[in-house]
Amino acid sequence: REYQVNEDVADALKNYRAAVGAGARVIIGPLTRDAVTALAFGEPVPVPTLALNIPDQTGRTPENLFMLSLQVESEARQAAQLAYREKRRNALIVSGGNAVQRRLQSAFAGEFSRLGGTVLAEGIAPDPARLKAAIRPEADMVFLALNHDEARAVCAYLGAIPAYATSSVYAGERGPLAAFDLANVSFVDMPWLIEPDHPAVMGYPRPEPGSAEFERLYALGIDAWRIAQLLLAGERSLKLDGVTGELTLGPGGIIDRTLRAGRFIDGKARLAEPGTREPAR
Repeated sequence: REYQVNEDVADALKNYRAAVGAGARVIIGPLTRDAVTALAFGEPVPVPTLALNIPDQTGRTPENLFMLSLQVESEARQAAQLAYREKRRNALIVSGGNAVQRRLQSAFAGEFSRLGGTVLAEGIAPDPARLKAAIRPEADMVFLALNHDEARAVCAYLGAIPAYATSSVYAGERGPLAAFDLANVSFVDMPWLIEPDHPAVMGYPRPEPGSAEFERLYALGIDAWRIAQLLLAGERSLKLDGVTGELTLGPGGIIDRTLRAGRFIDGKARLAEPGTREPAR
């Protein structure tokens, strides 16, 4: 049974209560962060519920509430872990001005520093003149907290410095020119997009061709359905080799997604193994 909701938190909670009242044994949703926050901090959660976002704050997690999301902060932290595994120790961070990019910047800087790396400069604007002025000899990597088009424009000015990013730089197959502009950029993303021969990925039909953003939401729906089946069967360990990543239940009801490392090589976004970086062109 589906319940159509809008952006209003009260509407989401009203429909959540309606689903509970109708006898739902498992509920998937809500989707917005505000609605999930309201559910986590003020609403009874009497049945297993898989929310497709995470709350704004921590401190209360109802026993029946589980959360799976495409959280950008998690991607940035995993990009930092990938860079550190590949022996990068001195980072520059290029970031645009929007809120999501600032969140990527902050999450990468925090994780990279925690691991033992040094952030030499952050918040560098994706502007050629400012970028050239910010590049320092001791920098051995750049983190691109940018979208696909911004990253393409910036890469022309990086020279031989290796670049790392999140899935925001991968907008799907847009022809060889786009991928060549991003040559040798490493990023993290879900198996659905960069590991087509993954057993779980091969088991599901593809939607009509669309944007990479739509594909990611489609994949999230697949894993949400699979987790809902586990919840319905009484399973609570929630470990799954999913199409959005390797899924494991972490603290506070949040389901962690371990992503795959990808790299733009020879005009394609390919699955990459740590330590297999191509020579800089």
